[in-house]
Amino acid sequence: MTEQHAPRPLVAREVHEGWTLSVAQAAAPQAADLVGVPATVPGSVHTDLLAAGLIPDPYLDDNEGLLGWIGRCDWEYRTTLGWTAEEAAAHERHDLVFDGLDTVAEVRLNGQVLGSTANMHRTYRFDVSGALRVGDNDLVVRFASPVRHADRQSLALGYRPQVNKHPFNAIRKMACSFGWDWGLDTATSGIWRPVRLESWSVARLSVVRVEASVEDGALDGGPGQTLAPGRVRVQVEVERTASGTDALRLGVQVAGAQTVVEVTQGETSATVDVVVPAVALWWPQGYGDQPLHDVEATLACGTYRLDRAHRRVGFRTVRLEMEPDEHGTSFRFVVNGRPVFVRGANWIPDDAFPHRVTRERYAARIAQAQTANINLLRVWGGGIYEADDFYDLCDERGILTWQDFLFACAAYAEEEPLRGEVEAEVRDNVVRLAHHASLVLWNGSNENIWGYQDWGWEKRLDGRTWGLGYYTELLPQLLAELDPARDYTPSSPWSGSLDVYPNDPAHGSMHSWELWNRQDYPHYRDVVPRFLAEFGWQGPPTWSTLTRAISDDPLTPESPGMLVHQKAMQGNDKLVDGLVAHLPLPDDMEDWHWAMSLNQATAVRVAVEHLRSWSPVCMGSVVWQLNDCWPVTSWSAVDGDGHAKPLLYALKHAYADRLVTIQPRDDQPGMPLAVAVVNDSGEAWTGDLVIRRLRFDGVELQGVKVPVEVGARATATVPVPPDVAATDTPTGEVLVATLGAERATWFFAEPRDSALETPGLVVEPVRTATGARVRVTTDVLVQDLALLADKVAPDAVVDDMLVTLLPGESVTFEVTCPGEIDLAALADPRVLRHANQLVTEVTR
Repeated sequence: MTEQHAPRPLVAREVHEGWTLSVAQAAAPQAADLVGVPATVPGSVHTDLLAAGLIPDPYLDDNEGLLGWIGRCDWEYRTTLGWTAEEAAAHERHDLVFDGLDTVAEVRLNGQVLGSTANMHRTYRFDVSGALRVGDNDLVVRFASPVRHADRQSLALGYRPQVNKHPFNAIRKMACSFGWDWGLDTATSGIWRPVRLESWSVARLSVVRVEASVEDGALDGGPGQTLAPGRVRVQVEVERTASGTDALRLGVQVAGAQTVVEVTQGETSATVDVVVPAVALWWPQGYGDQPLHDVEATLACGTYRLDRAHRRVGFRTVRLEMEPDEHGTSFRFVVNGRPVFVRGANWIPDDAFPHRVTRERYAARIAQAQTANINLLRVWGGGIYEADDFYDLCDERGILTWQDFLFACAAYAEEEPLRGEVEAEVRDNVVRLAHHASLVLWNGSNENIWGYQDWGWEKRLDGRTWGLGYYTELLPQLLAELDPARDYTPSSPWSGSLDVYPNDPAHGSMHSWELWNRQDYPHYRDVVPRFLAEFGWQGPPTWSTLTRAISDDPLTPESPGMLVHQKAMQGNDKLVDGLVAHLPLPDDMEDWHWAMSLNQATAVRVAVEHLRSWSPVCMGSVVWQLNDCWPVTSWSAVDGDGHAKPLLYALKHAYADRLVTIQPRDDQPGMPLAVAVVNDSGEAWTGDLVIRRLRFDGVELQGVKVPVEVGARATATVPVPPDVAATDTPTGEVLVATLGAERATWFFAEPRDSALETPGLVVEPVRTATGARVRVTTDVLVQDLALLADKVAPDAVVDDMLVTLLPGESVTFEVTCPGEIDLAALADPRVLRHANQLVTEVTR
């Protein structure tokens, strides 16, 4: 090979400029205006029309219904791709690569059909070497209506039960595009992930699989181990041009070690193992550091580099233990030999138009998860395989990830063409994500095995396939090939066997929705699951988000915009039913908003503290849900504008490394209350546990001091003596347990029945360089004090919330705000809220 004919490295050129959007059918409203609309790629039809001022914001008021026609139309994206003779001659092969097309599309270049697509979750590559011409090239992507396609496919594949007004299970598109019980119906189309033209010669890396592992037997399971011998295995597939028959070299470099192998003439695959004698272990948040190492794989022909791939890996071991024991079947994650109690939350797409979620937005949301002491995010199966940025950030911050395959709350046909699409998307995404240290579990589906058994599917299916073959055969087979070291469950909930009821609390993972739907949150304490993978309580978005998104006048819980932004079946009725046993129902809208926000936070806190008090029998709590995709009343802790609801602060307290909680214990005759001391830190926790029964005015009636010593990652339970726990005045007394800086309270009566008083709060706000510092002192017991800073400035953030103060106590809130903030407004009783207001003012 001469220098003149030396192959050049692969080059990639983004194809993101000059796109226009046009409706492809005249029946659309304003059809004449919907031609040649400037388009953004990556993007979507809705966001392009919104940017052009042709539609109102679908997130506001009742605009969702006005825009339903968009999903029923066909659309066309078009751009001109310039091409020079020099570019053509520089390489042998030119591929047009789409990282994501949403969803049913035909791609044409200069009138030539390159191919058709029918899966939002795949990457598509088209060889355009023969279709490109010097000069301008006309590139067109025409999208068929996702609504009409799904309807047609539901007939072609045969009816399968699902939980939506659209047959989302008949199309490989983000299920919640068609709406959910927290999501709006957009059913958009578009080029939603990057597009590029890749030019290459001789050969390229078509598949790169990277696995980092710790040598077998290298971990002692002790808390002090930080180093271990590691190994990186890189398996590649190589695509060659017709002339690319020469022997190739594949080199892999990681952590200062390097290995090179030859890919002999005609071979199209290779494996490289690199041994690293001593690497720092990667740990989840709260267990250690998160060292990451760059892996560089380089494909060369002689001395000429052809292609390269980069990944970042962390070295750790992880396994899911599902083993029989005296309580049933466990469900616990073990990282580097150490069991991890999962303090988790479910993750949904952070925007109904997920192309708008930037790395900065992922980072903000994951930072909020860290604020709430969350150590695992479960990526739910009705959404997407998230962008690389999401998993990169979780790797960096020690947030474990559990990835559902994209099957949710529905039966799915196992026949073609759906089966082939499923296999292709799984291959794409497992290879893309498997190297991430944070990824600890693949899960086959959300609630589908449970749904088949409990939701009447079997009768309605009448013998049709429903997805079981995916969950028990296809997916495990693909994982055995592509990611054999990582654990897999066929569904969530999952008991460990098809012979055991899938949502049995004693076996494996469980989902709990009877409390929200039909019962009440104190009943969370009735069951001790081995791992609770879904549970939650609804609440409205923050006040600033609510009033930005809904312009109803008057704004009421049942005003038109409010009902559009409440997607749950009988959602408002369930909000009221879940409130009135605990707090009176307000008639004032701001009081209603605060009451529902507080009740959501309280309900979830009750559940989480119960679950943690039973560790290690229970080894996980995954709250539904961390985030929202638009402004809506939902189960989220962070609303659709990215603002933290009171629930996030409840999680911060309930998920703290060290927790003191008072719990009922029916298994202790004569001692119905106990203090659970939960130590999920790496150090032993010792001290005097002080348990006192106080009057609301602060006078101590009974007390006891108990020395305790709780080992690292352990829980101790201390019965409350009967004379301390007994009360003749349940409406005016509180039980307080304190260990060091941690405190728990137990109210013998619900707030609505308690003798809570109107406090005379002394509020002292002081301006700071980043916002304000607000010191609040009370003269009487104040329950769940909160500073709703967003009501003063939408971008104001407070550091804590839901603090219960005894008479004479103070708390200081730190408020950060990028702009000027009104200090006086921070003391307004509509901003500085507490449970006492809902009792003393609403009941007057």
